Amino acid sequence: MDKNTLTGLLLIGALLMGFMYCNRPDVEEMKTNPVESTSTALPTEKRFADRELRTAMIDAARKFGETDTVSAPGKTVYHLEMPDVEYTVTLGEDTAFTGTAKVQGTEIDLGPAIGGDESKSTPEANIAALKAVREAIDKRNSYGSLSRFMGGEEKTVTVKKPNFDITFSSRGAMISRVVLNKYKTELGKKGNIVAFDSKNGSYGFEFQTSTNRLYTAELNYNLEQPNDSTVLMTLPLGENAMMGVRYTVDATNYLVKMDLIQSNLATALPGMKQSVILKWQQDLQRNEVGRTFEDRNSGIYYKIDDENPEDLNNVGDDAEDVKGNIRWIAFKNQFFSSALISKNKFSAADLKSTRFDNGNTLKALSADATFAYDSNKPEAAQFVFYFGPNDYPLLSGLDDKLTAYAPEDDNNLQLNKLVEVGWGIFGWINRFVVIPVFSFLGLFIHNYGIIILLLTIFIKIVLFPLTYKSYMSQAKMRVLAPEIKEINEKYPDKAQALERQRETMKLYSRAGASPFSGCLPMLLQMPILIAMFSFFPSAIELRGQSFLWVHDLSAPDYIFDLPFSLPFLGNHLSLFCLLMTVTNILYTRINMQNQPSSSSMPGMKWMMYLMPVLFLFFFNDYAAGLSYYYFLSLLITIMQTYAFRYFINEKKVRDQMMENAKKPRKKSGFMARLEAAQKKQEAMMREQAKQNARRRR
Repeated sequence: MDKNTLTGLLLIGALLMGFMYCNRPDVEEMKTNPVESTSTALPTEKRFADRELRTAMIDAARKFGETDTVSAPGKTVYHLEMPDVEYTVTLGEDTAFTGTAKVQGTEIDLGPAIGGDESKSTPEANIAALKAVREAIDKRNSYGSLSRFMGGEEKTVTVKKPNFDITFSSRGAMISRVVLNKYKTELGKKGNIVAFDSKNGSYGFEFQTSTNRLYTAELNYNLEQPNDSTVLMTLPLGENAMMGVRYTVDATNYLVKMDLIQSNLATALPGMKQSVILKWQQDLQRNEVGRTFEDRNSGIYYKIDDENPEDLNNVGDDAEDVKGNIRWIAFKNQFFSSALISKNKFSAADLKSTRFDNGNTLKALSADATFAYDSNKPEAAQFVFYFGPNDYPLLSGLDDKLTAYAPEDDNNLQLNKLVEVGWGIFGWINRFVVIPVFSFLGLFIHNYGIIILLLTIFIKIVLFPLTYKSYMSQAKMRVLAPEIKEINEKYPDKAQALERQRETMKLYSRAGASPFSGCLPMLLQMPILIAMFSFFPSAIELRGQSFLWVHDLSAPDYIFDLPFSLPFLGNHLSLFCLLMTVTNILYTRINMQNQPSSSSMPGMKWMMYLMPVLFLFFFNDYAAGLSYYYFLSLLITIMQTYAFRYFINEKKVRDQMMENAKKPRKKSGFMARLEAAQKKQEAMMREQAKQNARRRR
């Protein structure tokens, strides 16, 4: 390094040190105002309004606000209202600002924020308030000629129908509240179910022109009600131009038709893009006592053309970017849904679900759905809202009802898939057997505990031939126990296992018994048991229905709290679940006694007794109606078992089987294949033994 370079570096260092010294913070100032050094996150506003922001507030008030020359003689007063921001500017010798800005739900006084007075608010709160003002003014300016529709007084109108009361708001031209009159929440004061509320949800349409991006939720529409089922909200844009939303209520079917209407829109808003985004968000609130199933059965569902409806993952957080012709999107709770059917069909949708573990909010759901838009059509887009119960027959009939709104529809909406009835054969059993029988009984009987009892008896009658065949198979196996014992004594060694098995199968074949005939009837009954597992948590008919000590058959029937909490079980105990567990243990004991080989497998015996105990942990948080059904089913099965024992003479069964054993009997295809497989295995074992002997030599 030469002398000149070193001298230059020393001079640069001296200049930097001098600059830092001259601009060091004053010690006394830091003592009296220690927050000053940390309040630089927003340099434009700092801790008080700069001249640029003050000028912007005055210009916006003059341009968009209301003028008042009476309240302050000799001065001009402007009042401006915007979403979350409201302020008044008084112009005279001294300019005065008053008003509030809402930041994260908290209103902050703008007077101290603008004047830099920190005695009434924190510096951080002042900065946040001034930032909100700046953003509100920027947004107001971006709306151009439509900015005159921002702010102003919100007007509402409520359409009352037997099924629901629906309130419309001029702000955003949206539905602000839907109350279902025939259903009540099971929590708190048990008021009517609120299917949608602007306090925890909103929707609107985002338009884009060549210069601006407009969101209808920011605008305040003119509201009128032509009749008791129609609400019209419009924005008069001048020169015979108009844009608006028309709602038509069909409360009989829980439907609300929503049409986007317009005239000469291309003139008033030139450069309108050919696609619009529907932005819809809603925080699902709890309505049921049992949070587990309500959470598990809540989420976002959607249907694409020619495909079955799908849903986002309901267990945790999930997001999905869906492409295709989307027929409908639904925000589903366990027993109630808000669904939006699009006649135009959505071309894409950005869906998001966020789960909450605690509190009254189950999930935060959002959908940004894109659809084609023609600014030259009088009716640019048509939609139908469904706000109602997840009732399978009702939803199944909506396809025909919706043809009145969209005649070219393909009548395959499959909205009934919002009701979880199971997949495959389990869904078929519920759709074509259980639900029709359940609905039929509901026409004559209003006690759903009795209906479940009758449904259980009906299913048991249908399954009786299979149950009888299963018991007869077990009886045949029991009466052959002495012969099986003789075979085991004749071939006691492990090396004689194949001979022992072959002789046993010959005995079964001669006597007309099969070790598998008892399993097959039980396997055929399993789909019904699994179908019930899907049906009861989704049956809205059980919701709020009491029976004996149960207040709600769709929720757990907790009878007392535990002083501790166990995994899966929690800190509550359900009485019907306990009864089901005890009955299951008793049934297991009876069933084990019916099995001739149970005494030779003690490990399997304890495993069989362990399963009912595990069911206690598994079903404790499930619907009381489901545990009640399984309890009845097991109880009736036990009664059938004792009845079979009483009416079936096992001595006669044995005598008949011995007679059958003496007769020549043609081998069944299964037995022939089994014996062929045994002979092939024996041949392979003999060949392997020979090879081992050669190796030893």
